[in-house]
Amino acid sequence: MSAHDKVSVSRVDSLPRREQALAVLRSVYRDEKGWVPEADRLLPEEDLGRNGVAWFVAHEGGVPLGVVRVLFDLPLDLYRAYGLKFLSSELDVDRLLRECRIAEVGRFAVLPECRGDFLIAAHLIRAVARETLARRLTHLVTDVFKDDPNSPYKFHSRVLGFQPVATHDQGELSVRGQRITMLLDIRRAYERLRTKRNWVFRFIADGWDDAESTATLACEA
Repeated sequence: MSAHDKVSVSRVDSLPRREQALAVLRSVYRDEKGWVPEADRLLPEEDLGRNGVAWFVAHEGGVPLGVVRVLFDLPLDLYRAYGLKFLSSELDVDRLLRECRIAEVGRFAVLPECRGDFLIAAHLIRAVARETLARRLTHLVTDVFKDDPNSPYKFHSRVLGFQPVATHDQGELSVRGQRITMLLDIRRAYERLRTKRNWVFRFIADGWDDAESTATLACEA
C-alpha cells in the first residue's frame, strides 16, 4: 500500500488552495531549483477566476504535495520570443494553431521528498486528462529541461506519447540549458494507452463513463 494512498486533487480556486499550491512552487521552483527568486508570481491571484487557466494541487490530509497548471489561452507572442528551433520542417505550425484545440501543461512540481511515490504525479496527470477531456482539446504542449535531473522527458515520451518538436534556450524561468518542446496528440495517446491497458491507463480512465469519446477527438479539418 502506498504511503500516499489517500492523495486527493483539488482545483486551485480559492486563496487557501492557492497557498497550498504556492507552498509546493516555493519548495521546488525557488528553494530546490532556483528557477525563480519569488514563487508567488507564478500563480497570480487573477488565475483563480480565469477560464483560460486551470491549476490543480495534490494534497493529503491538508498537506500539499504537488501542483500542475493547464493553460488554455496560449501566449503565442511569448512563444515566438523564445526563438523555437523546430526539429522537422514537416510540422505545419500554422495549421496546428488554426485547426486544433491546444493547451499548455506546465508548472508541474512534486515535493522532493515525495517523488519516490509516483501516485502523486499520477493523480495530477489524471486531473489534467479529465480537464482536457471536458474541454475537448486535441493536443497538449509542454516544455522539459534537458539538463534537469528530474526531467520527465522519458516518461512523457515513452509512456504518455509526447513527441519532441522543437528546442529553445530562453523561457520565463531562470534555467540554464536547453528546453525541449513536446507535443501530445490526445487521440493517438489515448488509443495507444488503451491498447496497452497498463496501470497508467487504468488509473487515468478510472470512473470515466465517456472515456471512449476521447478516441473521437480530432482537429476540425
